[in-house]
This record gives sequence, structure tokens and C-alpha cells, in this order.
Amino acid sequence: MNYQALPHAADTRIGTLTADEQSARRVADRFAEAFFADEVAVSLVDAGHGQWRVTFYFRSNVNAAAVRALAMSAASAAAGKALRFERVAAKDWVAESLLRLKPIAAGRFVVHGAHDRGCALPNRIGIEIEAAQAFGTGHHGSTRGCLLALDAICKSLVARHPAVRAKRASKDRGRNPPRTLRGSARRAEHLRVTGAPRILDLGTGSGVLAIAAAKSLRGRVLASDIDAQAVRIARDNARLNRSAPLVRVCRANGLAAADIRAGAPFDLIFANILLAPLQKLGAPLTRIVAPRGRVILSGLLNAQASAARAFYPRFTLERRIAVDGWTTLVLTRAAVVRNEPRP
Repeated sequence: MNYQALPHAADTRIGTLTADEQSARRVADRFAEAFFADEVAVSLVDAGHGQWRVTFYFRSNVNAAAVRALAMSAASAAAGKALRFERVAAKDWVAESLLRLKPIAAGRFVVHGAHDRGCALPNRIGIEIEAAQAFGTGHHGSTRGCLLALDAICKSLVARHPAVRAKRASKDRGRNPPRTLRGSARRAEHLRVTGAPRILDLGTGSGVLAIAAAKSLRGRVLASDIDAQAVRIARDNARLNRSAPLVRVCRANGLAAADIRAGAPFDLIFANILLAPLQKLGAPLTRIVAPRGRVILSGLLNAQASAARAFYPRFTLERRIAVDGWTTLVLTRAAVVRNEPRP
């Protein structure tokens, strides 16, 4: 899931309206269909109390009456009357956003911009992602939910390591525990014994989840996105974070890419997209998950989680994480898969 930053212009004309969710989405969809991507950018935000705010950023002068009429045809006369316009003087919006964008912590992961490089403590995993490039700076509730889910998975892998179990058993018996591995060395040793996982980040955006998985699990990650700009940005971010040897990025529409077919079955799949595509991909995703593999579903409003879960009947719910009104689901495949068509 990604977005494209609006090109700079002398001024930006902004139109804003607040309406119920259904009306707001209809208006946003109609404007996305009526204008070219380089003419207008559309933002849709939950304003609370059942109301949603739609904001249009116009690159050039716009006919206010025509825009208002379009909003009325998409939703209602009330929506058209609620539309308000303003003109904003040109700014360096990237620099402006960086000043306000603070590092975000999610478990062991700290996502930050270049201006906060070096902010992560030695026992944390720092990931540098610049704002205003592609979806996934770590600040959105769905992305943070995925990072928290990954952190929990890493902890469960470490907890199952033989040295860790021996330490806990010795502690219970009151004896001095044996010397064990620490931190990343412990994770690396566990994966050396069990084999590195095969990971897919579907709809990678900025690549933040792929980079986090590569850094924490030391496994090879295949990241895909339908948008060519997101693919380029994810590759750049992987190089920036010294994860390029482990992260391969490809352009793909859904699961049709040859790279995805060749890499299956996967032990871990991130699908931080939206409800409708998650439902559509339920059966195809199921076929490319390994036994005992996990799927992390996100991009879901809290009220949508059950609707998404219903399309993955062959999985058990391992964890449900709610962040800022968004829900992330961690689903686990059965250990034995019978009568399943091969991917």
C-alpha cells in the first residue's frame, strides 16, 4: 500500500469536507477517478464519532463550483455545501514533515528519519525511513501493529531456543544457569539450527516491514508492490539500512509474479493492505503459506477485523493487536496440511 507525494507548486489549493464514512469514501473515489494523479491528491482520515475528513490537494487553480458539483453528485447536496476551500503558500513539505515526524518505537524496532539517525539504543533495531516517499513510515497504526507482531514472533523464536530453555530450567531448579547467547547472536544461532525463514512482504510500500524482518530474523525477504515508485523506494531503503543482500524487491500485482511463485511456500507473510484485497487474497495466500507458517494481516479498521478473519478458515488466530483504531491479526497455519492444491 503506498501513496505518491504531490509535486511542488507555487501554491496549493486545498478542499476539505467532513461527512459520514460511506459518503466520504464515495467522494474520495469519485475525485480519484475524475482527476489525474498529478493534478490532485486525496486524503481520507477518520475524524472520530462516525465522521471522516476528506482533503483534496490541487496542484493548480481549480473551478470551485465544478468541484462542489462533483462532491454533490458523489454523495449529497449536504456534502457539496460542506466543502471548504483554502489556498496554502508553497513550502518545502518534506522538510516540514521531517521536523514534526519523531522516531516511533514498536517493540524492539525504532523507525526514524535521517534527522534522528543514531537515536536507537544498542539493544534496539533502528530502521531509517524518510517521510513523503511511500506508505510505511512506521507511524501509521497498521504499520506499527505489524512491527509489534514481528517483535512478538522474534521473542517466541528466541524463547524456543535450547539454550534459553536450559537457562529457565536451571533457574527453576535453583542452579547457576549455563552461559547463553545474547541478543542478535541468539537469534542468529536459533536460525542457524532451524533454518532461515522464507518471508514475503506483500504491498511493501517503503519496505519498512521487509527491512525489519531481514534485520531481526536474518532471513531472505521477497518484497512486492504494484507501484513502480514504491519498488524503487523500497530498494533504496533496503540499501540505506544495509539490508539489500537479504531483501529482494519486485513489482507485482497481487500474487501473480514469477518471483512469488518461485519463493513459495513462505513461513511468514506480511499483508498490510486493505480489507477488500485481503478478502480477495484469502484463498491464494493460503496456498503459499508453509505448514506452521504465519500470515500478518493489517490495514484493517477495528470493526473490519472479523470480516477479514473469515476468509482465512485454515488458520488459527495467534494474536490480535489494536493500535490507534487499526487492527493487526497474526494467523498461524496448521502443522499438517491435507488435500491442499500446490501453489
